[in-house]
Amino acid sequence: MQTQDQTTTTRRTARAALSNGAGRFEMSYERVDDGWFPEPEPTHVPTEVREELARSIISYNRSPDLPFDRSLNPYRGCEHGCIYCFARPTHAYLGLSAGLDFETKLIARPNAADLLRQELRAKKYRVAPLAIGTNTDPYQPIERDQKVVRSCLKVLSDFNHPVAIVTKGAMIERDIDILAPMAAKGLVRVGVSVTTLDPSLSRRMEPRAPAPARRLATIRRLSDAGIPVRIMIAPIVPGLTDHEVEALLAAGAEAGADAASWIMLRLPREVSDLWQQWLAEHEPGRAAKVMARLREMHGGRDYDPRWGQRMRGEGEYARMIGHRFKTACKKLGLQEKTPDLRCDLFACPPQVGDQLSLL
Repeated sequence: MQTQDQTTTTRRTARAALSNGAGRFEMSYERVDDGWFPEPEPTHVPTEVREELARSIISYNRSPDLPFDRSLNPYRGCEHGCIYCFARPTHAYLGLSAGLDFETKLIARPNAADLLRQELRAKKYRVAPLAIGTNTDPYQPIERDQKVVRSCLKVLSDFNHPVAIVTKGAMIERDIDILAPMAAKGLVRVGVSVTTLDPSLSRRMEPRAPAPARRLATIRRLSDAGIPVRIMIAPIVPGLTDHEVEALLAAGAEAGADAASWIMLRLPREVSDLWQQWLAEHEPGRAAKVMARLREMHGGRDYDPRWGQRMRGEGEYARMIGHRFKTACKKLGLQEKTPDLRCDLFACPPQVGDQLSLL
């Protein structure tokens, strides 16, 4: 019997992962030779979308590393397929692989907007900025047809609820008609992730995400519409993209970004093996240097999950990157800390059945 192979690597069209090993909660299998001629590995893996009727949509966290305590994720998995994505291990909870499955077997939540409306109306709800795009990209290609994010933004706009969005997707431009009026009220901020200015490297690392120049154009369009935008250098890859820090910040500032942030490459759980397979295939000459730098920042390990360390690492190299970033931001006039989004405008819109006020 032939099952998921954990070691064989095949380059597949517009996909970053080179393997599709069993999830960490699944049984481990090996390929068995049954005496027949082996079938060739497919070079094209189609995207499959399944719908999930969620029971709740706002997730809460208490992480001291995050500037928000609640988030909304309209999709599981991400077709952008960024090989370094820290969210890949979450697919294991679905019985799927963090490899190709994460890029090709996607879950949409079509009832997200209805749930969001219900949860915002709850008497116990207390308003605070809601983050969208913290796990997988809300503006990945399937949003074009699913429109889950757009329907959620309409709800947030109706409630005057503050929202922070993180994306690589140019499709956010479609929703400027909703975001611009919210921005005028101080209710929205967008972060656009640009990891490199090299289109060839981006194409290999982030095969279905927009090209770097297209993301910069998105920053420009959002900024021109009055929507505050942060350029996010996330992640910085030591030995591969770290030399671009100043150039990325300058490009973001020129495009209209008013703020910036950075995160060092993170390799939790299955991501480490997937990343090292990718390095061996695409950047074999730099692989040893990249991993040596990462381990230097994480006490000799591929990844250190401790609060305060996991996002940026520690040591001389991490401090040097932080210093370069701060110096460039100061020179370019980019903020690191931005004004808080407004929460005082939040109000439940009237609905059918509401008792009208007599005053």
